[in-house]
Amino acid sequence: MEPVTEPRSRRRMTGAERREQLIHIGRALFAEKGFDGTSVEEIAAHAKVSKPVVYEHFGGKEGIYAVVIDREMQRLLSLVTQALSASHSLVKLERAALALLQYIEESSEGFRILVRDSHAASGTGTFGSLLSDIASQVEDVLADEFVERGYDPKLAPMYAQMLVGMVALTGQWWLDVRKPSREEVAAHVVNLCWNGLTSLDPNPRLTSASRGLVLSPSLVPDMPMVPGQKLTDKELKELGKQRERELKEQEKLRRELDKQREREAKEQERQRERELKEQEKAQRELDKQRERETKEHEKLQRELEKQREREHREQERLRALEARQAELEARLADAEPQ
Repeated sequence: MEPVTEPRSRRRMTGAERREQLIHIGRALFAEKGFDGTSVEEIAAHAKVSKPVVYEHFGGKEGIYAVVIDREMQRLLSLVTQALSASHSLVKLERAALALLQYIEESSEGFRILVRDSHAASGTGTFGSLLSDIASQVEDVLADEFVERGYDPKLAPMYAQMLVGMVALTGQWWLDVRKPSREEVAAHVVNLCWNGLTSLDPNPRLTSASRGLVLSPSLVPDMPMVPGQKLTDKELKELGKQRERELKEQEKLRRELDKQREREAKEQERQRERELKEQEKAQRELDKQRERETKEHEKLQRELEKQREREHREQERLRALEARQAELEARLADAEPQ
């Protein structure tokens, strides 16, 4: 098929504009057809360029897909991280549920891409790794609550997985039905998480600290680019500033994740030290037990040897008596008259 050329009257896109256009088109196609169902030919056709242009910018659809996935994951993680910055645990839970539902509502295509090839409950793939990152942040919230209420904080990671999985699967269901409203769904999710089945509120509502909340993702929003669209210098500067803020936010998130992983590593090291001490203690107890058993065995062995010696002397004495008895009988026999 002959490549589609743009009319001469249209301004030629810059490299940055073309990249954004291809990313936007690829994102829409991936959401509709999935990665495998999308071809470079389709992306090029929708962008009205030849296939080599796509390869020149991204090396193929894999490059576009990687950028789309990274942007969506950072966008969602940014929203959830903002939500978890609240002070009260209940508000954190409310806002985290709202953050996911807001992302689904505002970035439906992105959410479809994230969950298309990796189901939320599978624990694998891009969406699964993202949920694991979120669950790691939720662990701290739950651990503090557990300590305050006298529960074992070691159970916090398991409960974090339960909560994040429940909210994520609810979000996947809500992606298609969109009823009831975002806040109402969040209120019911929090109702189950916070109150439990035995204490469900028949008419749950979010707290005033969360009602009407709209979070602002730190990443650059989708910018549909069409041939001939021109960005002003002001828009280009703003885009540059936004990208700079995005990089700073990403770096901040990475530092926070690094700190979290460092805390986890320290806790694991403390756990290994406790386990090592327990093993050393158990080994000392085992050594003492073996030592007692060895002494007991030696004592029994000595008693057995003494018993054998006594039996041997008794046998010797009996044989001596038998010999004297036989000698006496022989003498008596010789003394009898013939």
